[in-house]
Amino acid sequence: MRSMEQAENLIGKINRQYGKFSKGQKKLAEYICHNYDKAVFLTAAKLGAEVGVSESTTVRFATQLGYQGYPEFQRALEELVRNKLNSIQRMEVTFGRVPQSEILDTVFQSDINKIKLTMEDIDHEAFDLAVETVLQARTIYIVGIRSCAPLASFLGFYLNLIMDDVRLIQTNSASETFEQMLRLGEEDVVIGISFPRYSMRTLKALEFANNRNAKVITLTDSVHSPINLYSSCNLIARSDMASIVDSLVAPLSVVNALVVALCMKKQKEVVGTLESLEKIWDEYQVYNSDEIDHVGGNVDLSRRSEREKK
Repeated sequence: MRSMEQAENLIGKINRQYGKFSKGQKKLAEYICHNYDKAVFLTAAKLGAEVGVSESTTVRFATQLGYQGYPEFQRALEELVRNKLNSIQRMEVTFGRVPQSEILDTVFQSDINKIKLTMEDIDHEAFDLAVETVLQARTIYIVGIRSCAPLASFLGFYLNLIMDDVRLIQTNSASETFEQMLRLGEEDVVIGISFPRYSMRTLKALEFANNRNAKVITLTDSVHSPINLYSSCNLIARSDMASIVDSLVAPLSVVNALVVALCMKKQKEVVGTLESLEKIWDEYQVYNSDEIDHVGGNVDLSRRSEREKK
């Protein structure tokens, strides 16, 4: 119980004193709140260098929080990591100092920053390799579980319009994953999507793919992500989980870029597919063609009536 109280106390101290911090100390506070799992392994000198402040500023930061020195502060940080903050505490880490009226703008700005950081850091050669690997693949398998499932589904939907054989792995157990990847071979590619907390099922699927000599592409948050163990092509996107939900805007932008790049490589095929789909959609009335008068709030049923007479 005492350990959790110490962890909560550290975050509480940072939030309560944030307004009194110097510019350098605020940088330290922001870094620790967003990267506490990395900061815990850093000395005062290395933490200062990572943030861009002096070692003495880092030590003063610790003492201003009420700790006798940096070692005691680091022990509190260890307790924070050990207890792995729950969802509510994660929201307090990032948004505890933000007035309720500013939450919307703060979240938007946070997501914008993640896209900017991703754009600055992403490996363009790895991205080009991912495009070529997908183009040359016999079968494309996509694995994304839990909060990453929407990303996998989105990617699968559009790859189906571009490529001949795309399989979205939908599973609730590791055994089902392997059953759906039974015919996986060296001519195939597996795209694994995973962000903290990393899915063991996704990791096992990529290990299986690696053992079958299939190509592996990963979309994750860090070069240190465990799923990169089995990948030769890593796409990195920022997704700092700071609340009850993951921020997936930057990963989705990478997915969008991948889809667009593939479309540009296969323009004729994509145009032909879309033209065929338009005919099918029209023939089977996939999309509602009723017209809505948005000003008056009325629905124009004339077209529906004509169809019903036929």
